[in-house]
Amino acid sequence: MEIASKLHTVDWIILSVTLIFIVAYGTYVTRKNANVTDYIKGGSDSKWWTIGLSVMATQASAITFLSTPGQAFHSGMGFVQFYFGLPIAMIIICVVFIPIYHKLKVYTAYEFLEGRFDLKTRSLAAILFLVQRGLAAGITIFAPAIILSAVLDWDLLTLNIIIGFLVIIYTVSGGTKAVNVTQKQQMIIIFIGMLIAFFMIMSQLPENITFTNALEIAGASDKMQVLDFSFDLSNRYTVWTGILGGTFLMLSYFGTDQSQVQRYLSGKSVRESQLGLIFNGLLKVPMQFFILLIGVMVFVFYQFNASPLNFNPTANDAVQSSEFVAEYQELEAEHTIIENDKRLLFSDGFQPEEATRIQALNKRDLELKEAAKEIIKKVDEKNTLKKIESNDKDYVFIHFILNNLPRGLIGLLLAVILSAAMSSTASELNALASTTAIDLYKRNVKGEKNEEHFVKASKWFTLLWGLIAISVACIANLFDNLIQLVNIIGSIFYGNVLGIFLLAFFIKFVKGNAVFIAAIITQALIIGVFILDWLPYLWLNLLGCVLVMVIAIVIQFLLPSKKNLVTV
Repeated sequence: MEIASKLHTVDWIILSVTLIFIVAYGTYVTRKNANVTDYIKGGSDSKWWTIGLSVMATQASAITFLSTPGQAFHSGMGFVQFYFGLPIAMIIICVVFIPIYHKLKVYTAYEFLEGRFDLKTRSLAAILFLVQRGLAAGITIFAPAIILSAVLDWDLLTLNIIIGFLVIIYTVSGGTKAVNVTQKQQMIIIFIGMLIAFFMIMSQLPENITFTNALEIAGASDKMQVLDFSFDLSNRYTVWTGILGGTFLMLSYFGTDQSQVQRYLSGKSVRESQLGLIFNGLLKVPMQFFILLIGVMVFVFYQFNASPLNFNPTANDAVQSSEFVAEYQELEAEHTIIENDKRLLFSDGFQPEEATRIQALNKRDLELKEAAKEIIKKVDEKNTLKKIESNDKDYVFIHFILNNLPRGLIGLLLAVILSAAMSSTASELNALASTTAIDLYKRNVKGEKNEEHFVKASKWFTLLWGLIAISVACIANLFDNLIQLVNIIGSIFYGNVLGIFLLAFFIKFVKGNAVFIAAIITQALIIGVFILDWLPYLWLNLLGCVLVMVIAIVIQFLLPSKKNLVTV
């Protein structure tokens, strides 16, 4: 299949105009930032709806719109439980974090830690943020680049560089305000695009299949199980991991990650910042539910239409020219038979007496898909030129877009993907530069420097982190699922940082040395737990938070009196 041929002139026009408008608009509107407050805090004049959309756009990267439908296509709606802790976290941040940050008039979240503890604790928290967010920024560039590489048949390295530099242009030029003003337009494009995609899927189902029938068909294949109340620790997504682990992850992300803190530090007042976060908390879970539902409807669509055994076109092409092609074609033939059998069963919707047969067909089809992945892995082992990924979750939605949407809408949906990539990457680069400039450079630079100096330094740091993110994207390989990879990276670091902040807010007798030592020990332990795969990644947030707090309290009691302390 020649995917690049799916793009027509009108698609190129819509895609190009959308991206050029975003870059030009962000650069023009924010061209006059003259001081640090304007550049890093956006002039502190953002309204609540700007904050809410900016917070949402920062989290909703291209990974969200590529991986989430694929996650639902393969595993169903259960992933939405991951977000159950978000509204709880929003309320806690509104009550505790925002008033403190605004009262202290900080530029970054980590400034607060120096006043409460000491410089080394502030620097450590800032460095932990820089490490994990620097990696994540590379992934948010890499995610759409891999897909567009398949779509346009362009070199992956070239695409990483193009996407990275598009973002760098307006982020360097306008700072936080450029990020905020462009994210409103990007979120509008994203909402419109996803709504159109949903209605297009529904319009292409057979005439006798209503939305209710579609839900029944999805339910018959175990795609509609939203809630899982089990206490199985091997299960990544349950109500409990969402509420407990998810709350701690969201508290860490929205409360201590500078890429999010910077969004609401730009608020005109405490109330505007709080309303912005509440708006995000109310809208985010329904939005994720809707994106997952799109993935489930794509699954239903492919119950009536032919689908590939593996959605990754690069993997399919590699197998077709390998010694394993005959074995792979046998799997494809059986996959086609199963699809035809299910099409007959679902021709009149779902009937309860067909449940056993449907489940047996789905089980066998899953076995075929796993066998196909094993063949792709064998091909990959023999291919020394480039990585061939057997995972296809991130290709499901883009396959549907390219093969089933009319002219113009393909360009719009590609614009959605790239807009999401640009919005989240811009926030990350902006936050990385701000943290580097304020927490590391400004705090340690010698001599008096004027406002213009620090604005220029922030711009240079934005460019530097942009180049680092592009470099990470150029050497990255696909994980099990991109949206999981971003959350895994965050979970390894976030719990530790959140624990440091909770100690700062609530445990007044714990001092800097104890927290610093505890944070280093905790980070080493969390990395060890992750490598040994002892817990699902969502629980690492809770574990990291609890560990750093308990260890710090214990160390504080064990340390000698203040006059005898040796600075670490």
